[in-house]
This record gives sequence, C-alpha cells and structure tokens, in this order.
Amino acid sequence: MDLKEHIRDIPDFPKEGIIFKDITPLLMNPEAFRSCIAQFVEAYKDKGITKIASSESRGFIFGAVLAHELQAGFVPLRKPGKLPYKTIRQEFETEYSTDAFEIHEDAIEKGDKVLIVDDVLATGGTARAAVYLVEHLGGKVEALAFLIELDFLKGKEKLNGYDIMSLIHY
Repeated sequence: MDLKEHIRDIPDFPKEGIIFKDITPLLMNPEAFRSCIAQFVEAYKDKGITKIASSESRGFIFGAVLAHELQAGFVPLRKPGKLPYKTIRQEFETEYSTDAFEIHEDAIEKGDKVLIVDDVLATGGTARAAVYLVEHLGGKVEALAFLIELDFLKGKEKLNGYDIMSLIHY
C-alpha cells in the first residue's frame, strides 16, 4: 500500500511557507492505518520494548496503539503544565516554533527499553527532546519510529547513533 496516497498537503499551515502534512486522511482509512501499525509492530515485536514514549498530540495516536500491540507501557510527552504529577522538562525548536515537553519523573524506570514514536520527523528538535527525557530518567532508547520523515530538513542528523524507522519520506 502506498501510504503517501493518504497524506494531504496543506499549504501555508500553521504559517506561511510551511506545507503541512495532514495525516487525518490516513487515520480515516482503516486499511492505511492498520498498514502503518502492522509495519511498526513487525519491526519492533522482538525488541523487548517495555515503554512507548510519544509526543503530544498526533504521536499519541500511533504510540498508544503500539503500546497495546507490543504489550508495553505508554508514556505521554506533554506540553508544559498538562501533567498532574512531578515532571521534568526539555525545551526544543521545531521548524516554526520553540516549545517544550514534560514527562512524569517516574514514567521511565532505569533499564526500560523505550521506543519513541511520533507522526513526523522534521528538524529533529522534538525527537531530540524526547530522547533526552527518556535517557535522563534512565531509559534506553531502542529506536525511534515515525510515520513521515521530511528528509530535506535533515532531522535525522540530530539523532546520529539511534535506530530510526520512517514509513514515508518526503
């Protein structure tokens, strides 16, 4: 299945000059969504993953399903002020903004094998922040999985040394 057929380009969103990759058509298509999940499950089913860490908000869609399928815990990486317990925080830059993620300080245990999942790898700032948070809490990042990778932004360069899987490349 060509997953690119289920991605819609939205020009000038969220600001002028950005071509936003809208994944909602893929999510609305049961076969396309199942295909994504099946590919990720096949890649990571024998890796001993104990936790899936996913970025707010679209990453949650894939991360929660993968946590269920891989029988792993799900760890949300949230925008500041959204988590109710004690947190640690990491700031990052995206292709069009500066932001931060927080994680509960007890979400990752020393030795956890963590798969970081998000919808898009762009500049790598979001993914790098996720790696920092997982490793700061003692987890081992086994791999990072993305639905889409925007190769021209070279985000992968910020993640040298990590196993990265992207299903769609632009």
